[in-house]
Amino acid sequence: MTLSMYQASVPVFQRMLTNAIAFLGKAEEHAEANHIDPAVLLSARLYPDMLPLARQFQIASDHAKNAPARLAGLTAPRMEDTESSFPELKARLQKTLDYIATLKPEQIDGSEAREITIPIGKEKTMTLPGQAYLLHFALPNFYFHITTAYGILRENGVPLGKRDFIGPNL
Repeated sequence: MTLSMYQASVPVFQRMLTNAIAFLGKAEEHAEANHIDPAVLLSARLYPDMLPLARQFQIASDHAKNAPARLAGLTAPRMEDTESSFPELKARLQKTLDYIATLKPEQIDGSEAREITIPIGKEKTMTLPGQAYLLHFALPNFYFHITTAYGILRENGVPLGKRDFIGPNL
């Protein structure tokens, strides 16, 4: 059986974003139970030169909505990156889930060779065939930011485990 471009993208993003919403719920509960200002967690970083927690979730959201949209030849909705609370980040991830749920397999399947041009920095672009874009750029970037967010939360005492990351019922 062949794995389609749709199967390799939308359901993967859906599962991990759903898990990430749960991370944020646990982080919110942890902050409240331990009298931690949520802004402290939202601005936490693994290392000074890395982006803070809130930005990790925003970038993960961008990859999750942009990748399938690009594969489908569409432009994903723009989000302004203004989230500054757990509820706002959860709402953004849900908005991303709602958007990618509108995409159909027939829009994405067959995009393996479609040229995907993406911005790299402010003035450069990179063009890749769809399959290379998904497997070697979009998914690794998405997982990098989700994993980094998970690591920031764990570093700050949020009680998350491997099952939270992978999700229930594989």
